[in-house]
Amino acid sequence: MADLVNALLVIVLVLNLFALGTSRIIRVIRTVAVQGALLGLLPLLVHEHITLSVIMVSAAAIALKGIAIPAIMIHALRDVRIKREVEPLISLLTSIILGALASAAALLFAGRLPLASQHAGTLLVPAAIANVIVGFIFLTTRFKALSQVVGYLVVENGIFTFGMLLIEAMPLIVEMGVLLDLFVGIFVTCIIVNRINRAFSSTDTRLLVALKG
Repeated sequence: MADLVNALLVIVLVLNLFALGTSRIIRVIRTVAVQGALLGLLPLLVHEHITLSVIMVSAAAIALKGIAIPAIMIHALRDVRIKREVEPLISLLTSIILGALASAAALLFAGRLPLASQHAGTLLVPAAIANVIVGFIFLTTRFKALSQVVGYLVVENGIFTFGMLLIEAMPLIVEMGVLLDLFVGIFVTCIIVNRINRAFSSTDTRLLVALKG
């Protein structure tokens, strides 16, 4: 089972690099949707005994991360009529290099963390750390509001992965609560993105400085 978990997490890390390397926002959203759906399978693979609650958490994660949230974001994308992240803070190639370095650093140094020794046979710890860092790369180098929403989603994917390390100590209801908060947060954010576009005819977050005073 550990080999299957590791294969899934390797795909997740590769999807991070693909998302960092494309300027088309809809491709980024779809890539992160696939990533979320794959991570939704983790509860089924990590738990020793598959119960109804585990199946419900997995189904909810796949439904929200892989279907509902991406659908909301794609709908918002069509409303604001933008297609690309035209002027990121750093180039796409540099973003890929940073993402690759973050993944490599996570693989090298994650073993020093206390939880890593309990899950030495899997990539859960480095994958969780790498996802959080890649999410912050999105948040700090992209200026379109929807691209930054993607960043929050990638960060949450890392948190969700990290939650699998605490599966015995943390009730599954906590994971469900996090997923619900994520869904509501992104739903509200997409509404705000639509309002920003109406006010400024753009979703570039740099224009929000015009609200000062």
